[in-house]
Amino acid sequence: MNTSWLIAIDGSEPSQKVIDYVITETANRVKPPQLFLVNVQAPLSSDITRFIDEKVVEDFHREAGDAALGQARQKLDAAGLAYSSHIMMGETAPTIVEFARDKACGLIVMGAHGFGSVVGLFMGSVTVKVVHLSTVPVLLVK
Repeated sequence: MNTSWLIAIDGSEPSQKVIDYVITETANRVKPPQLFLVNVQAPLSSDITRFIDEKVVEDFHREAGDAALGQARQKLDAAGLAYSSHIMMGETAPTIVEFARDKACGLIVMGAHGFGSVVGLFMGSVTVKVVHLSTVPVLLVK
């Protein structure tokens, strides 16, 4: 099994539980998996971006991504785990799945926000979309 994991982080409490799980799970392994921390930023509307310099928009997305990844990075650093972090723009679920495919990840780990399956389907849950689109296992941490 591939030992690369994509860890989807949005800065929410459920995504922080993902980091706690990853730290606990990797402590039991002889060789920890390669960890990719991924945050996907939704693109701003063209109604907004046509009035704002591209560099300002890039800075905005980077700052928002850094803020979302901040606590996860701190926890992984404190646990002594190596990782790389990636901030991307796009539709969240397809971007996560494409990244996992490009990096040949054997697992996607993400938080379950607890809406329930019916509400999640009607709300277009990112988790439901990732599970549907992914060809690799998706582990949901609640």
